[in-house]
Amino acid sequence: MAYRSSWMTEELDSFRTQFRRYLQAELAPHAARWREAKLVDRRAWRGLGEMGALLSSVPEQYGGMGGTFAFEAAVLEELEVHLPEMSTSVSVHSAIVAHYILAYGSEEQRQRWLPKMATGEFIGAVAMTEPGTGSDLQNVRTTARKDGSSYVINGSKTFITNGQNADLIVVVAKTDPNLGAKGMSLLVLEAEGNDGFRRGRNLDKIGLNASDTSELFFDNAVVPAENLLGDQEGQGFYQLMQQLPQERLALSLQAVAAIEHAVDITVDYTKDRKAFGQPLIAFQNSAFKLAERKTEAVIARVFIDHCVERLIAGDLDAVTASMAKWWTTQKQNETVDECLQLHGGYGFMQEYPIGRMFVDARVQKIYGGTNEIMKVLISRSL
Repeated sequence: MAYRSSWMTEELDSFRTQFRRYLQAELAPHAARWREAKLVDRRAWRGLGEMGALLSSVPEQYGGMGGTFAFEAAVLEELEVHLPEMSTSVSVHSAIVAHYILAYGSEEQRQRWLPKMATGEFIGAVAMTEPGTGSDLQNVRTTARKDGSSYVINGSKTFITNGQNADLIVVVAKTDPNLGAKGMSLLVLEAEGNDGFRRGRNLDKIGLNASDTSELFFDNAVVPAENLLGDQEGQGFYQLMQQLPQERLALSLQAVAAIEHAVDITVDYTKDRKAFGQPLIAFQNSAFKLAERKTEAVIARVFIDHCVERLIAGDLDAVTASMAKWWTTQKQNETVDECLQLHGGYGFMQEYPIGRMFVDARVQKIYGGTNEIMKVLISRSL
């Protein structure tokens, strides 16, 4: 069943091979320690930067590799399989934060921030979610009040990926609370030396344990006016909506890579594990379950490849991205659950990857827009 993604090239093959070897040899051995600490070492970020795995779709003039989104896709898939502890963090950093700056930042902002993000010297985060506001972004309460040549930010955020490590934080705030969505803006807060900015707890999650996820607090945090993304206030909601298809595609890529990996490791396990004198895969139930999941993995792969092609071409619409996000993450959860079942008691043990994949998968149906919101967006197009 030879299948090759249409966006793969010989150059990408070579890059992926080198990147995979680096992950396996240099970073994956530290994963258990990072899960325990609930934080990935900054030197790992520097290592990814040296490999060209950060900002790979950002132009070379800003420190990136100058590739298409296909390079981002390759990085996220390899991380999901060989170092899932960093896949979500890198997705936020490279596929989301960097592209807000690339798309809406001034030339000075791009030159100031992107090269350091490409090397891993700066780590990026985006602060959208608040304690009382999740999917309903129009109702964020964090404010950014203009005061001379600066903005003064007040409010709080939660569930912020890279919150503990972040040097640059794209803050979603109301510059005019009276205008609803039209009063929303994006400002880049530089964390170092900002007295009004404080990191809260590194939140204790049930999965994605090495991916630091934090509360953030802004108490008269001062941000220079030139850190506004866009040439005027009030463009934030539009900017968020424009970038969401890429964000949701990145999550879908992680989901498909996880589905494929779960099936692969479970096939290997059921071939080796014996019961009643024969391999588990020889039992019809096991074989049929894996046949079903393998089929869905191929369907997911073909669909996600179509979405990658459309994003590269510049015409991936929000509805298709929403379809990809909800369906692939739903199938990720279903597949990992059934694969864990085929592992029996061993699937419930932390040392088996399938157990960690089970708890890591659950949040995929929540962040980046809940799957229920995805269905609302799709239904509005009918």
